[in-house]
Amino acid sequence: MSGLSPIQGVEAAARNAQDAARSLRGATSGAKNALLVAIADALEDQRGAILEANARDVEDGRASGMKEGLIDRLLLTEERISSIAAATRQVASLPDPVGEVVRGQSLPNGLLLRQVRVPMGVIGMIYEARPNVTVDAAALALKAGSAVLLRGGRAALHSNAALVDVMRTAVTANNLPADLVATIDEYGREGGVALMRARGLVDLVIPRGGAGLIQTVVRESLVPVIETGVGNCHVYVDRAADLDKALAIAVNSKTHRPSVCNAAETLLVHRDVASQFVPRVVQALQGAGVTVHGCDKVQALASNVVPASEEDWETEYLALDIAVGVVDSIDGALSHIRRYSTGHTEAIVSQDVAAVREFTSSVDSAAVMVNASTRFTDGGELGLGAEIGISTQKLHARGPMGLAELTTTTWIVEGDGHVRI
Repeated sequence: MSGLSPIQGVEAAARNAQDAARSLRGATSGAKNALLVAIADALEDQRGAILEANARDVEDGRASGMKEGLIDRLLLTEERISSIAAATRQVASLPDPVGEVVRGQSLPNGLLLRQVRVPMGVIGMIYEARPNVTVDAAALALKAGSAVLLRGGRAALHSNAALVDVMRTAVTANNLPADLVATIDEYGREGGVALMRARGLVDLVIPRGGAGLIQTVVRESLVPVIETGVGNCHVYVDRAADLDKALAIAVNSKTHRPSVCNAAETLLVHRDVASQFVPRVVQALQGAGVTVHGCDKVQALASNVVPASEEDWETEYLALDIAVGVVDSIDGALSHIRRYSTGHTEAIVSQDVAAVREFTSSVDSAAVMVNASTRFTDGGELGLGAEIGISTQKLHARGPMGLAELTTTTWIVEGDGHVRI
């Protein structure tokens, strides 16, 4: 421990991050890419120490009664560390957004105008029990030219400390300030609040986690916030769906990795295909270990279905549970989604072009899937590299947030002695 109070400690870390960020602001793409490759190599070289630290967190989590879905988010394996390193290398391979000209023109008075992407500065990240986010956030922030302050929570304390230590060592080995990457976990919840209040020292805060965490940050932060979303995601099987495709999509959307925000939590089935599809999909879901919470019509068509309550339609389970309902029409599906969606991802399975057009034009979410799993709402899957989160707000960034979303812009105006008359 530093001996500083949480406010003092976070403010000191933020000032150090500001100073460090200046050294990265003018760095070449090559230098940033080399840094990220070095971080990826170091993660793999030090995987033993990282796994040992993670094992302590997992053991503590199970001892405290943490749900298995959250344990899955917390758990690191050799394969997952390799995946994190690969995602870091992928970020290195992506085009550098810094310096990109967003738009430009020559004005009638002869002024040359261009809007250019520039680093954000210092980015604060507040998240829960997700060690992969520690590296994803750092990699994206560094490639976008910014320093990052990480508040990863008590559940992943040892894992995050080990990961940050590995990254800081790699940073200094590349002749850059270690404070480009820092954790404030030692200051606990008070440190998180101090990070949210560090306006003028921190340029942006991004929360990533459950609804409670996100809403707390949105309400209490004095620093600008990008709101990442709770994922009450829906799959709608239309009357014109290919039912074999619908079965694969529904099962994949729910079971591929149920503990993440782009997993489906509700399945809606058009009444015209319900008698054919509901028994099949319920059997397949139950065979994969999923508890099905169904409406009256679903209960009549399939066995071992738990009656769905109002709470079930509202719930982001993050577990092997799903709510299943039969709707009378596509309008019924859209009405249900408007009422219960968190604006993350919705999917339609249909071969009817008109139905697809109505669905995609009516749904107001960050991502809409057509004949595809909700699991594709992911920066890596969409070619953005490792993402820092899925934004469900409508300002600045929406959907998977990659490199471009972590930059801001500067207007550069060039004249030749121009004065305003």
